Amino acid sequence: MSLLSKGHIARAFGEVLRIARHRAEISQERLAEFADIDRTYPSLLERGLREPTLSIVIRLGKALNINPVVLVKMTLMRVEGVGQMTREERRD
Repeated sequence: MSLLSKGHIARAFGEVLRIARHRAEISQERLAEFADIDRTYPSLLERGLREPTLSIVIRLGKALNINPVVLVKMTLMRVEGVGQMTREERRD
């Protein structure tokens, strides 16, 4: 599977989103509320089952108080293998 395959990118974004949400100490339901998205969508994103649109990435960034560019950069780093999860992050 190519590192730039749709599934690989979706999983990488999901990991980044989950870590950011845990660091912000908010639930998936709260994130959905803050980003004005369906309450089940953060779970689908975090599991790599959906790919967000640009507008969703922007809304998620605002909801997490993170520049959306950072979410994209962190995803790219994970896709390229630069930002592998630490043991602590895997437990989250």
